Amino acid sequence: MNMSEPSRFSTTGLRGEMRQAEFMQRHTSWRAGGVAARMYKPADLADLQVFLRSVSSDESLLAIGLGSNLLVRDGGFRGTVLMLHAALTELKLQDDGLIYVQAGVPGAKLARFTARHDMQGAEFFAGIPGTLGGMLAMNAGCYGSETWQHVVKVQVLTRSGELVERDPTEYETGYRSVELQSKWKVESGKLEDSDSPLPTHHFLEEFFVGAWLSFQPGDGKVAIENIKALLAKRIASQPLNLPNAGSVFRNPPGDHAARLIEQCGLKGMRIGGAQVSEKHANFIVNTGGATAADIESLIDEVRGTVAKQTGVQLHPEVKIVGEAA
Repeated sequence: MNMSEPSRFSTTGLRGEMRQAEFMQRHTSWRAGGVAARMYKPADLADLQVFLRSVSSDESLLAIGLGSNLLVRDGGFRGTVLMLHAALTELKLQDDGLIYVQAGVPGAKLARFTARHDMQGAEFFAGIPGTLGGMLAMNAGCYGSETWQHVVKVQVLTRSGELVERDPTEYETGYRSVELQSKWKVESGKLEDSDSPLPTHHFLEEFFVGAWLSFQPGDGKVAIENIKALLAKRIASQPLNLPNAGSVFRNPPGDHAARLIEQCGLKGMRIGGAQVSEKHANFIVNTGGATAADIESLIDEVRGTVAKQTGVQLHPEVKIVGEAA
């Protein structure tokens, strides 16, 4: 990838930080992957809107938080990565009892905030190693709870920088799946009726920047104890000592991906520096020096072996973007 190409947009009026040729291994929890042509760290939501108004319509954009569900191939990302976790950090309790959360807020911070305000039901967020934007995009969940169970309204930004509020009824949500209903189409930042399905690539014409969430009143001290117990369970069952991206595969209906992978004898399997965790079979860890190609090859090998031995097709829940080296 030619990283010396000029910027494709004006930086006039921007308050954030623009970087060229940014190594994505610094920004993904797998600590692997290629170079992004550009990375922009907005100062805040208003600055992000100004930035989007300056971007060429054919520029590929990738919005990320903590990079905990992401693999950037070794050939890099020929576009601009929007780093949101340090910019979209607003978290507040409103007079109507709803919690407004911007996309860059980590799940653990949200869980502790609701507990301090004597609410329950948000404890599970502490077990998700990401920020709200990613959780909204994939309906992240654990221990029997999911993000969209608590969504009252979401806030999205279009490619043209327009801030739009959407109701949950405008989305089709399921297990690790969120899709804007096909009757809505984004064109030039405006909503129009359309029978055409939305594109399924990773560079959609709008992305989540915030949400209003609802939780039940409860005992905050109980919620804190629940969070502690959940985190203790996570530490005991997951390989948190090595770089990883959380669960790699969705659980198939009525079963668990980890059980199937272990049944096929794949625990400990290695390709280069990537390994199927000995501690939790649905985790792939970077044992040191793993390339994105190592990780992706191991994902493919696990899928192929499980399909051959059990007939079950495993579907990754991690996002894989960019170009091969």
